[in-house]
Amino acid sequence: MNTLYTVLTCGLVPLVIGFLWYSPKTLAPLWMKVSGVPEEKLKSGNMPLILGLTYFFGCLISLFMITVVIHQSHVFSIFAGDPASRDANSEIGKYLADFMAKHGQNFRTFKHGAFHGIISSLLYVMPVIAINALFERRGFKYIAIHTGYWLITLAIIGGLMCQFAM
Repeated sequence: MNTLYTVLTCGLVPLVIGFLWYSPKTLAPLWMKVSGVPEEKLKSGNMPLILGLTYFFGCLISLFMITVVIHQSHVFSIFAGDPASRDANSEIGKYLADFMAKHGQNFRTFKHGAFHGIISSLLYVMPVIAINALFERRGFKYIAIHTGYWLITLAIIGGLMCQFAM
């Protein structure tokens, strides 16, 4: 699967996991309680807009996760400013082709990508949620609910991006 299709597919992951995670049969009642969001307010939103933007943002997250889970992408960034890197017959072009032939599939598994998704959620997303929660005077349950959602979501996106992109 090429990168565009992988990104477009992974853009659906936040919607699917959100549907399951925040459903009335799972964490919605607890989330509404700790967030202070009444059911009436949830019914007042423009759902096509909310779902469309969630999909768009999911695609943006998937694009970003390429840089987190696919280590080979960093090799190209080192040479990005050098026009010779785009010439397959240049010394750099030959080096990059040889490097990718030898190492292009290293660490390109779902498991490896999921690992980086989990690490990203714990070391980046959780602190962001926690900082917001501190200033909003939210408690540990609020942080745990949202961190759990992103941990699963980023693990799946990371795994899929690592396995199938590029």
